[in-house]
Amino acid sequence: MITIAGAGLAGLACAYELAQRGAVVTVYERSGAPGAGSVARFAGGMLAPWCERESAEEEVITLGSRSVGWWAKITPVHRHGTLVVAPARDRAELTRFARRTSGHRGVDGAEIVALEPALARRFAQGLFFEQEAHLDPRRALRDLTEKVQKLGVEIRFGTPAPARITLDCTGMAAPLPGLRPVRGEMAILHCPEVEICRTLRLLHPRMPLYLVPRGDGHFMIGGTMIESSSDRAITLRSLSELLSAAFALHPGFAEASVVETGAGLRPAFPDNLPRLVEQDGTLFLNGLYRHGFLLAPAMAQQAADHLLPETSDEDHRERQTA
Repeated sequence: MITIAGAGLAGLACAYELAQRGAVVTVYERSGAPGAGSVARFAGGMLAPWCERESAEEEVITLGSRSVGWWAKITPVHRHGTLVVAPARDRAELTRFARRTSGHRGVDGAEIVALEPALARRFAQGLFFEQEAHLDPRRALRDLTEKVQKLGVEIRFGTPAPARITLDCTGMAAPLPGLRPVRGEMAILHCPEVEICRTLRLLHPRMPLYLVPRGDGHFMIGGTMIESSSDRAITLRSLSELLSAAFALHPGFAEASVVETGAGLRPAFPDNLPRLVEQDGTLFLNGLYRHGFLLAPAMAQQAADHLLPETSDEDHRERQTA
């Protein structure tokens, strides 16, 4: 039997991969409900490896490029791409973003309107990453929980993990050297007057913003990456900058209702890439940083390959042809 500490994003993804290969899996989770203790509930849910390359290593594209197909087997995935725009005064930011990324094509004002009519006369140029997608993180966690339970995985909510565990996926609670917290903040707006169907990124030298539609007139906005271990609520500075950036994206957001705010600590290693680490007889999967939903599938597959090496070659061939 394989035991896993943590029923957050990483732990559930690993349980799914392991159970699919026939393993008997038990997951221990301190909180009392799916996703309740996971920082992933504050995530944007962007499956955007080519955009993320702007500030991340090439490995993010390599690991994340198959995440859309993986998640589509579990939860609804919206394959509308990512549209990156910038105000005219910040045109240089768009040029810099294009130079540091791939998988995009330039779009002019007319093409932007064709993609998102709500942005008419707002932006003259942009970048369209057609292969990217997004999902609803909270629904994805619920759906993944249901999937693993149907595969026979036992999840013991409200139960601390025993002292000896096979796989540790506890994020910032893990005793790993070099692991540090990176604070992220978000807000959810309700603004049915603005109709947007795909992830938008607004470039700005001080506060780049991403906006992800959640359906029914709801939008998640975020963008902060703060080197801090504070888990207090979102600060006034961050919230005001996020709301200001949303207003710059579309003035209709001035009438939006702020229905929720949140902040979470994302575990990261010095290179901001995830790792599998063996320590004292336990395998640790950690350091997903801001790329949780994007990189969790590939890292879970690597963890399953490590723990069930007799299945790794066959499974790898199946994934290659899937």
